[in-house]
Amino acid sequence: MSDDRPTGERHIPVLRERCISLLEPALLAAAAAGRTPVVVDATLGMGGHSESLLERFPQAHLVGIDRDLQAIGLAGERLSSFSGRTDLVHAVYDELPEVLDDLGILAIDGVLFDLGVSSLQLDERERGFAYSYDAPLDMRMDTSTGQTAAEVVNGYSEADLLRIIRSWGEERFAGRIASAIVAKRRDLPLTTTGQLVDVIRSVVPAGAARTGGHPAKRTFQALRIEVNEELAVLGRAIPAAVDSLNVGGRAVAMSYHSLEDKIVKAAFTAGTRSSAPVGFPVELEEHKPYLKSLTRGTEAPTDQEIEENPRAASAKLRAVELIKNVSRDTRNRNPS
Repeated sequence: MSDDRPTGERHIPVLRERCISLLEPALLAAAAAGRTPVVVDATLGMGGHSESLLERFPQAHLVGIDRDLQAIGLAGERLSSFSGRTDLVHAVYDELPEVLDDLGILAIDGVLFDLGVSSLQLDERERGFAYSYDAPLDMRMDTSTGQTAAEVVNGYSEADLLRIIRSWGEERFAGRIASAIVAKRRDLPLTTTGQLVDVIRSVVPAGAARTGGHPAKRTFQALRIEVNEELAVLGRAIPAAVDSLNVGGRAVAMSYHSLEDKIVKAAFTAGTRSSAPVGFPVELEEHKPYLKSLTRGTEAPTDQEIEENPRAASAKLRAVELIKNVSRDTRNRNPS
């Protein structure tokens, strides 16, 4: 069942004001230097963050990227009054360099990542992202390409199911769940979220839900990550975004589980530390950090923000600023 409400009513951007305030100095500095500030919303979704950025910075040009064609359409409607200042592109965010190259943009002043599954994808029942109602087992962020969750559930070996449920879902009952899936599909393929939830419930102790939430939560996360190759894409996207910044440009990333945050942290931390070999007597210019951290560890939503938007509860925000130009080869030599 689709939600027909206007996108502005359906979507409350997570940590909106904090994201804008972190990007603001870079965008204002670009404008003061006589340049058109360019900001990338790498996870456009329904356009909530993008709308706020375009309203707050009337000189800015926004590039919005999303792999979900439905999101591109809805965001396009929401941002229609800014059409002369936007480029909305159907792509995966690790394709940022190619997107900018196609648009003739040499460098950017800000980039925002709001990672994980979007409100749109959770709310559209037929997409199969949610375990709370029955729907086809799909889970593709881009429904025009790639394997579905049903193909993973019915086609992967028990060992591979165990691996992804344990690794991507951090599920302690991964062995039981993988075994139960394989046993069930021998009789009939699993094609709906409801069927999968029933299988999971049959082997996860009822008491586990009191501390770990819905018994299917972690398995659904694992399947979604596998279907969309989310962690591999993120591992390429964050360094590519940093490489695209002007000096003084800023990157802001919000993650929603430890696997995402670990990748963001590693990429940001690599740039904030000296790359000089241990015991090296002099820190050469090429070894000095090229990023400055703008957050102390991670920042979290306030209680009020969580009350207004419960999906913000697990958000972790990190941000950095590019403080000097270095070659990609130099960056890749930094320790993780």
